[in-house]
Amino acid sequence: MSSRFQYTLVTLSGVLVALLLVGVLLGQNRPAQPADPYRHLNVFTEVLAKIKSDYVEEPDMKSVSLGAINGLLVSLDPFACYLNADQYKQYLKTLENPRGGVGLILSRKYGYELGVVDAIPGSPADREGLTTGDIIEAINGILTRDMPLAFADVLLHGEPGTEVELTVLRLSRPEPVKVKLKRAVVSPPPVEARMLDAETGYVAVTDLTAGKAAQVASAVKELAGKGAKKLVLDLRHAALSVPEEGVALADLFLDKGVIATLEGQKVKKQVFEASPVKTVFRGPMVVLTNRGTAGAAEIAAAALAGNKRAEVVGERTYGDAALRKPVPTGDGGAVLLAVAKYYAPDGKAINETSVVPQHPVSDFEPQAMLDEDEAAPAPAQDLKQPEKKEDAVLKKALEILGGKAAQALAAPLAPAAAGQTLHKGA
Repeated sequence: MSSRFQYTLVTLSGVLVALLLVGVLLGQNRPAQPADPYRHLNVFTEVLAKIKSDYVEEPDMKSVSLGAINGLLVSLDPFACYLNADQYKQYLKTLENPRGGVGLILSRKYGYELGVVDAIPGSPADREGLTTGDIIEAINGILTRDMPLAFADVLLHGEPGTEVELTVLRLSRPEPVKVKLKRAVVSPPPVEARMLDAETGYVAVTDLTAGKAAQVASAVKELAGKGAKKLVLDLRHAALSVPEEGVALADLFLDKGVIATLEGQKVKKQVFEASPVKTVFRGPMVVLTNRGTAGAAEIAAAALAGNKRAEVVGERTYGDAALRKPVPTGDGGAVLLAVAKYYAPDGKAINETSVVPQHPVSDFEPQAMLDEDEAAPAPAQDLKQPEKKEDAVLKKALEILGGKAAQALAAPLAPAAAGQTLHKGA
């Protein structure tokens, strides 16, 4: 499809969404009129007819319809998408046998671009420098703009050792960069726990998949046994997760209060409250977040901040905490969408507000943007960033907690040497 036609499609999708939303708002102030939704759909049908009859060239109406469907879904949820019957079969097959991957967690960026939520630490994507905010323009030469999000994930998976080529855009670079990644069996790093000084413990959690909260509980108990009276809980880059683990993680540090609320149109409201029986640490603590903190990690961070149990330091989180599932369609495909949202203790949807730190500190080196009259630098050969000289987020956390660790940890934490790590998860 031409760029002009794509813009037309995007506009039509936006018009449809706007019409539906206007109908909803008007319906709140007057008696329900069942025919209203159909009236809006009639407008949409008429617009499609006008495209077919009056557009500058004969359009592919199948592509138009599919683009409109995905445009509607993306306007509601950047992780939502429609898969046709063949794509859905491949998606289910990949779920059952993921084989090798590259470690990318994706969503829709700016409405229609395929964006990186984060790269799993230590994964092929992470080693090549892909990070939060990067845009994947193409996968093996196939443009991703109209590609269902879940199908992009299917294309990234394959036999370990095989290669996949990505075309990556980054706002700070003038030209796209092609990156070849070798697929591998990707396992998130284990829970890392260590003492920063005689009284301060540090726990880094880069994923919250099933069972991770229990591993954190074990690690924190070990640190307490070593004399930890204060704690830094590092949730930066914790994007891979299942929502329940976020609730379980917060419960390790709360004696009472609401952790989160889950609610949707067809999902019965659930209020998750803290239980003092599950508490493993009651001392002062700070939570670290960045742009790659998402899902379950956001649920935990929002709960600890909302209950005034911990100070949050770092960057605003990604903004994604929802219960999602595939809803089958009559053509054998499925719509993947959020059926319920998680709400913070203050009643705000985490998807809409994210978690905003009380102490904002940038977790990356800002890159200067070029003015229009400036000469563009030579295209970079890769996306790797220079190593940071200082972990400013951790340094700020230690200043808040106080103690002797602040000066000793001016440099970023390196992987623990033999004998230093107190706990490693599976």
